Amino acid sequence: MKRETLLVLIASFFMVGMTASTSVAGNNVTSFNVLGDSSVDCGENTLFYPILHHNLSLIPCYNGSDSTLLPHLLAKKMGLPYPPPFYSQNGSINGLLSGLNYGSAQATIMNPSSQSHQSLNQQLRQVFETFQLLQLELGEGSAKDIIESSVFYLSFGKDDYLDLFLQSSSSVMGKYSGLEFASILVDQMVNVMRDLYDANVHRIICMGILPLGCTPRIVWEWRNSTAGDDEGRGCVAKVNGLILQYNTMLEERIINLNSELPNAHIIFCDIYQGIMQMMNNPQDYGFEDPKTACCGLGLYGAMIGCLSVEMACERDSDYIWWDLYNPTKAVNALLADSAWSGRPLFDICRPISVRALVFTPPSYSN
Repeated sequence: MKRETLLVLIASFFMVGMTASTSVAGNNVTSFNVLGDSSVDCGENTLFYPILHHNLSLIPCYNGSDSTLLPHLLAKKMGLPYPPPFYSQNGSINGLLSGLNYGSAQATIMNPSSQSHQSLNQQLRQVFETFQLLQLELGEGSAKDIIESSVFYLSFGKDDYLDLFLQSSSSVMGKYSGLEFASILVDQMVNVMRDLYDANVHRIICMGILPLGCTPRIVWEWRNSTAGDDEGRGCVAKVNGLILQYNTMLEERIINLNSELPNAHIIFCDIYQGIMQMMNNPQDYGFEDPKTACCGLGLYGAMIGCLSVEMACERDSDYIWWDLYNPTKAVNALLADSAWSGRPLFDICRPISVRALVFTPPSYSN
């Protein structure tokens, strides 16, 4: 590498660090990387998304912008720019230094059977391709410093239940019990966190799955079933029970990882409990309609999803749900505030808040 190029790259790296430290004093993060499903990507990072998407909701977030999503709001609190989509990169090393969004609007933990989905392992391979590029361009030492000063955000599992386990046309439901399916998903999530740790990623935010049994589409599809109402809240108890199995198991395994892996700082964020608090007391959090999708048609706005922003309600801040399965920006803002500081939704991220994680010094290994 030419001396001038190396100097430019080093200067860019330090500028990223200066941006974070001046925006949030004491911040120890210079790179924020995101992996996940429609909770982290509105379709911008999904090739041929409008063609392949089959859940009838082409716009899974307000105005089709990632700026309404939870990781985007957390990046802002960290004082970092939101990571650009992986597929938008042009090969420039400067575009990698503050992190990337590897997420895809349809993504599963298990290997997908459809080309419309991307798997957790596919996104992980893209992460390692990025690490290799950093090593080639900057050298192993500098690349290692960047990786160790990063935070990774993982948000998966929703599409595994929607498109694999809860579909009558899928063979998965007949093959596994709910507990067995959850165990398979959690094992794969833990393996990925181990792989990231082995690659010198020591700080990870791992999100649980939201209460799928309360989403407009699930409530609409199961309205005449015998699955049972979830304590009068209009949610499907059977579906929420499956999600709770997964979330509980995932958190337990994260506790074990933190004990087992030296200098690992992995937090579990329980967005299930956060959203359920809003469902139980919607007016306390400023919501008028906890059941209906802001953007959709039919009963609960769930017969047809969000095909155009012109279909959306006038005040999305009055709603908990944006479309068939995704929350509104107002919900994400409450979750971001609570994940960052523990308020107003107490202790949804455990064992520490995202803010405490960000201020945890990087654990540089030899």
